[in-house]
Amino acid sequence: MRRWSAEQIAAAAGARVLPSTSGSGEGPERTSIDSRQAKPGVLFVGLPGRRSDGGSFASQALQAGAWGALVAPQHAAAAAQAAPDGATVLAAEDPLAALQRLATAWRRALGAQVIGVTGSTGKTSTKDLLLGLLAPHRRTVASRANFNTEIGLPLEILSAPWGTEVLVLEMAMRGAGQIAELARVADPNVGVIVNVGPAHLELLGSLEAVAAAKAELIVALPQDGTAVVPAHEPLLEPHLRRDVRTISFGGDGDVRLERVSGDRLELEVAGQRIQLEVSFAQAHMRTNLLAAVAAASAIGVVSEGRVELALSPGRGQRVVLERGITLIDDSYNANPMSMRAALDELAASAIHEQAQRRVAVLGDMLELGPEEKEFHAAVGEYAQAAGVDLLVTVGPRAAAMAERFGAETHSVLDAVQAAELVPALIGPGDVVLVKASRGVGLELVCGALRAAPQCAGQGAGG
Repeated sequence: MRRWSAEQIAAAAGARVLPSTSGSGEGPERTSIDSRQAKPGVLFVGLPGRRSDGGSFASQALQAGAWGALVAPQHAAAAAQAAPDGATVLAAEDPLAALQRLATAWRRALGAQVIGVTGSTGKTSTKDLLLGLLAPHRRTVASRANFNTEIGLPLEILSAPWGTEVLVLEMAMRGAGQIAELARVADPNVGVIVNVGPAHLELLGSLEAVAAAKAELIVALPQDGTAVVPAHEPLLEPHLRRDVRTISFGGDGDVRLERVSGDRLELEVAGQRIQLEVSFAQAHMRTNLLAAVAAASAIGVVSEGRVELALSPGRGQRVVLERGITLIDDSYNANPMSMRAALDELAASAIHEQAQRRVAVLGDMLELGPEEKEFHAAVGEYAQAAGVDLLVTVGPRAAAMAERFGAETHSVLDAVQAAELVPALIGPGDVVLVKASRGVGLELVCGALRAAPQCAGQGAGG
């Protein structure tokens, strides 16, 4: 936003510049809601929170050298009084709405094509794959982990530098109306729905409601936009639009997998055969790749050759530890669909690496509603069928997994107990999957395994 003056930023955000703050000739380089990150070139946005109001930290941010502050009117006068020469104070009745309006204005000023990605599982890896496919051809910015909410998404848009050609934005959903809100900010050209599964049922109540909430992304597309959806997904069919292009993937869809030869994949993309080389073998990752290829083709990019993939933290990274122990760190999130996919990967990895044992450390899956016990018990049954030798359940909900699991089982109440127990259970040659909903905090277990003397890491595996 360095090209914009304080007045232009105020107009885009629906804010006003306090006359006592002169501002500087150039606009800010980036935006932050954390006053601790307030440095020269930063526009600090003070958002009200549950515990404190970020606007009360505006003076501190300005004194630390921030370009300016965007705050509610009740904080503006104090911020202006503390502002050093050259700083700018903007006042807006609703700072979050102002932040979102500013992001939309910047997105339109960039003139970039925007791809929104959502799904019950796999949206982050699909976003990462899209970055790998697009970066060699277009100046592409993809949102970082966690920056997929009504706050994080506009911050990611505003971090995109001038000259960005494609924005790939992950869109998280907790309830109805939230994808619609994110889409209003991002104004996407392409909407990708990776899948629809049993996530957030506690709020939405049914798979049909989950599909409708995801399909808000399709509703938001312009008439020349493109919807990218799984082939023959009945939950999404009522939401498809005749006035936008639809590209299907998987099965016999428009983008489909024709042949696998080791790490080489042959795909058909709307009648064109292409070959890609990948560093993964998981079936669910191949499906996510098809979604990413479909989205890339929607903006005219059809790649061939090696696909560089850097997975976001906690999304299935493999780490090779000492004594031949392999850690699959999938601790960031979980639902019944992603649990099954992760257990499939554990089984395949164990065969490929001739593992001594298959170990699954599985925690609570949150927001599943009244059927949560059955969902957890079914995961235990699936783990049994996948050949898991040792199951550690973490949390009160996950304990139900043990009911349908016939091999060795340990159940603990929380991640702290799991971090103490699991390293002592792991032996040479084991492959260990760690997975749960984000709120369980199983990254503690991954950290404990990496730090344990008997499991000290040798480096990342692929």
